[in-house]
Amino acid sequence: MTINKPNWLRLETLCLFASAKTGSKKSFLVLNRIVKQYLNQNNKMKSTRRTFLKSASTAGLGALFIPNFIKDPPSTKLRFAMIGVGARGRASWSQVAVEDIVAMCDVDDRMTEHAYKTVPNAKKYKDFRVMFDEMANEIDAVMIATPDHTHFPAAMAAMQLGKHVLVEKPLVHNIWQCRTMKKAANHYGIVSQMANQGHTTHGIRLVKEWYDAGVLGDVKEVIRWGGPTTFNPDGYFSKPEGFPFPEHEVPEGLDWDLWKGPAADRPFNNEYAPKSWRAFYDFGSGAMADWCCHTLDAPFWALDLGMPHTVDAVVPNPEVPDHSMIAKESTITWQFGARGNKPPVTMKWIEGMGKPELKEEYGLEEMPDNGMIMIGSKKTLYHGGRPNNPRLLVPEEEWIDFQKNKPAETIPRVAEEKPVQEWVAAIKNDTLPGSNFDYGADLTEMGLVGVLAQRFGGTISYDAKNMKAVGRPELDAYINEPVREGWSYGEDLW
Repeated sequence: MTINKPNWLRLETLCLFASAKTGSKKSFLVLNRIVKQYLNQNNKMKSTRRTFLKSASTAGLGALFIPNFIKDPPSTKLRFAMIGVGARGRASWSQVAVEDIVAMCDVDDRMTEHAYKTVPNAKKYKDFRVMFDEMANEIDAVMIATPDHTHFPAAMAAMQLGKHVLVEKPLVHNIWQCRTMKKAANHYGIVSQMANQGHTTHGIRLVKEWYDAGVLGDVKEVIRWGGPTTFNPDGYFSKPEGFPFPEHEVPEGLDWDLWKGPAADRPFNNEYAPKSWRAFYDFGSGAMADWCCHTLDAPFWALDLGMPHTVDAVVPNPEVPDHSMIAKESTITWQFGARGNKPPVTMKWIEGMGKPELKEEYGLEEMPDNGMIMIGSKKTLYHGGRPNNPRLLVPEEEWIDFQKNKPAETIPRVAEEKPVQEWVAAIKNDTLPGSNFDYGADLTEMGLVGVLAQRFGGTISYDAKNMKAVGRPELDAYINEPVREGWSYGEDLW
């Protein structure tokens, strides 16, 4: 339950009831004081509800009644708002049909037909700011599935109102936004989730369990590889017919100004919306940021990589001279330092520039067309684009024997590839899902440092503490991108 004025009165009443039942006036006074410490003038919590519960229990108040009034019962329906209702948005809102979807927001009428027919009672908006102005008190949680460059303002606007937030991957569009989203989730005390499906899989848990059990030995090298980016008019990525990009007429039903959001003003081009925005760095970050949250999630988590100190990029054939669009081929190499007793790690992202070396001990005739390998001193582990089905690269008989005697499960399982369900359960049970913003922001930041190198080439010495590309001040404007008037969020948290 949100601790607003009405709920504070409810809380106070329950405290009085508890003190009467226990005969302890001290219980009421202590709990009263603890709660008030977690309130500010704007109904913002500086700590999570989990911290509140911990504080209350350590004050000797007992657990008899606290969980029941601090959060609504798990059976209570939540009220959801959806920002971005087509494509990936549909994958999110369709999973909360048993809850209450009270509002839907999308800037492009071409993407709304199915959603608005399926959820006819939800109020409809084009501007999420108007939605929050009119319905803030009717919304508990918000799901965001817009183009990458508008994730941050939508999420921040929701969190400032105390709403729980789920955001599609990659979490945000620049490094400063990663750090600010972490700050905001903790400052406002909300339950957050980045919706990278792979982090809910049994497979990613197997990767970490096997590594933690010593199956792989010391891992010093990680390689991800896949084919080149392909451009075609009807595909995931497409490109304008010329450079500079020509101006086209804005389609009927699209609010182009709202679609741009915080990005710099520019004429509309047909390739921007609704689908191919990922090919343009001002809006997306290509396959790199889109897929690193899937393919590099397992090694990032299992190896506890943190931030790289160096990133290098080889981009042989840039598509456009102004660095505004992704290239077909590239290789990005991150260097991570030692972490405790874990050795330094070199991690590569190969996009259309070959495959890893095929070794005899892998038991393969040839390397797959795509995937990820963690090369250990004992064994090498492989999985595909997502960490669903990891396996050791060993001869088949050895693999069969390993599965019969594999390490015990130590990490709790959740619904497979259901980050929305994990998040909803976390809201109702006052826990945090696995890809909460503390984790999801770090994974995204690691990828975005790679995107900077991919976009501008060369080597980046990364000062993670200060969010700086050492010796390359020209990149400052991309680490913390300027925004259009009316789209600033989060500066007050710094």
